[in-house]
Amino acid sequence: MAQETWTIGSILQWTQNYFREKGVETPRLDAEVLLSHVLKKERIYLYVHFDEPLEKAELAAFREGVAKRARRVPTAYIVGRREFMGLDFAVSRATLIPRPDTEILVEAAVERLGRMTEGGVRAVRFADIGTGTGAIALSVLRYAAGDVTAAAVDISPTALAVARENAERLALAARVSFIEGDLLLPLADGAFDAILSNPPYIPDGEVESLAPEVRVYEPLLALKGGADGMDFYARLLKDAPRCLRAGGFLAVEAGIGQAQKIRAMAKAPWGEVEILSDLAGIERVVVLWLGR
Repeated sequence: MAQETWTIGSILQWTQNYFREKGVETPRLDAEVLLSHVLKKERIYLYVHFDEPLEKAELAAFREGVAKRARRVPTAYIVGRREFMGLDFAVSRATLIPRPDTEILVEAAVERLGRMTEGGVRAVRFADIGTGTGAIALSVLRYAAGDVTAAAVDISPTALAVARENAERLALAARVSFIEGDLLLPLADGAFDAILSNPPYIPDGEVESLAPEVRVYEPLLALKGGADGMDFYARLLKDAPRCLRAGGFLAVEAGIGQAQKIRAMAKAPWGEVEILSDLAGIERVVVLWLGR
């Protein structure tokens, strides 16, 4: 970055090439997100102002972000935000970064909870276990039809603080309670129509093979799922029936190759099991119905 004057177009091109050399997976997108953040503009602004020069303060702030990304700090942590389900979520290193795969879980919950409200006649309540940013719970609350409320549980008080911030910003705080605790332990018996979770499911031995953005910067507590990645599923399947009302369901995100293992673990009182695939055909979400 030695030249005197940098325009939006020239600096994006330089940064894209630099990120590619550093092994960044999405070099152009990350360059645009960082520059949009510095300029406090939407990304579309960059495309219609290619010839606009950057001010010194803007260039300095952008350089700082580029240096962090080159060290493989995730872009979402640098800008402090990530879009999920069309909503803007604050993130921090205390939380996993919401990912598109998890939208399958949200969509499944929205549809099934919507049916439960019976056209708005009945109120329903669900729990989001390991809520992190609150992305699952708050997205379901935003999009589900009828009278729906939530409890968001996380073992990390720092993560819960981020989730509370997101609830306030999305004007959903009145419909969700935040509970610090270990999985289902702090929840009351028979209090919920559904339990949702994107639990830690990476086998412990595979963590070192993850991309540095994940391995170095995201919270290991939210990633490591035991020797085979199945520890948290076993606990959820064992304890969820206590917390569910009759006819309720447990819906979980699954890692590659784990959905059928979860199905095999689902003994009585679990009944019907649904497995939903993502756009790549990967079995991504398992829905287990209590006694149905």
